[in-house]
Amino acid sequence: MRKVLVTGGCGLIGDHVCSGFLKKGYEVVAIDRQSSEYNIGKENFTFVEAKPSDKGTYANVFESHNFNTVIHLACTADNDLGHMITDADIKENAKCNEFIYRFAIAHDVEQFILISTTQVYQMPKTREPLREDDFTKPSTNYAKLKSESENKMASDIGKTRNMMRAIVRVAPVYTKDFCGNLEAKITDPKDNTKFVYRTGEYGFHFCCVHNLVDFLLTFVQAAEDQSYSGIYNMADKNLTMASEIIEYMKENHRIGVVLQRNPPNTSITAIKNLIDNKEMKVNYRFLDFTRILTNNMFDVSKASKFCSFRWTVNNTK
Repeated sequence: MRKVLVTGGCGLIGDHVCSGFLKKGYEVVAIDRQSSEYNIGKENFTFVEAKPSDKGTYANVFESHNFNTVIHLACTADNDLGHMITDADIKENAKCNEFIYRFAIAHDVEQFILISTTQVYQMPKTREPLREDDFTKPSTNYAKLKSESENKMASDIGKTRNMMRAIVRVAPVYTKDFCGNLEAKITDPKDNTKFVYRTGEYGFHFCCVHNLVDFLLTFVQAAEDQSYSGIYNMADKNLTMASEIIEYMKENHRIGVVLQRNPPNTSITAIKNLIDNKEMKVNYRFLDFTRILTNNMFDVSKASKFCSFRWTVNNTK
């Protein structure tokens, strides 16, 4: 029986990742600050309580188990962290990075997968899809946190010859019960009103958690050697239109009145007034009014070799 360690294994994403691997017959160890009860009691599941910076507990976990795969989800927004990412979060993540890659090397882990974010990219002014080799420009706290994790992984694990290592850059996630990232795109943070421009025929690129789980399950089974190492974008197959978000929220959650507005003034002066740089830096869900209509996408063709992207806001569970 193959064994998987999931750090941050009892958060929103971690719960579903662990559940998916358990259903496929893996033995799963989840390490997190506290248990979510989601997988507690299931056969072949073990929970270990520890903060991401708790080096001693992590050391004991690696000593006690022979892991084939590590999926590093600790310090991930909407999983371990909330939407406000502080300097303390960045420091705690750095402490975890200091030892977890070295533990994986020392204990001959075959596969190491880091869950990162699409926020690390430099967002283009055009509508060309962002590919894995495009420029990165981490300008937010969360992008900085994950960018440092990526760089540390490259320097520590990059020299190993036998370990398959992958970075999965994930777009903002959702499930049927979790809609914080969706709702943020139709909510004015100044007065918390819901709004849409014109008929809502503009979109955002999200990632259904179940698409991510599908990818990880297939990828872990297939990635047998170094040829699978690299960076993978992970998002839904298509953009989610603002109109779809509104319909979804009406069907599954109470959102009240949605105001119809005209698009914002895009003059240089008006744009400067729209951007709150301090808020943008710390708020993972910051709504940048200057980019609402850009329809930026992430190229997921590389990940599509392992995932059919069958989940959308219309059928998510």
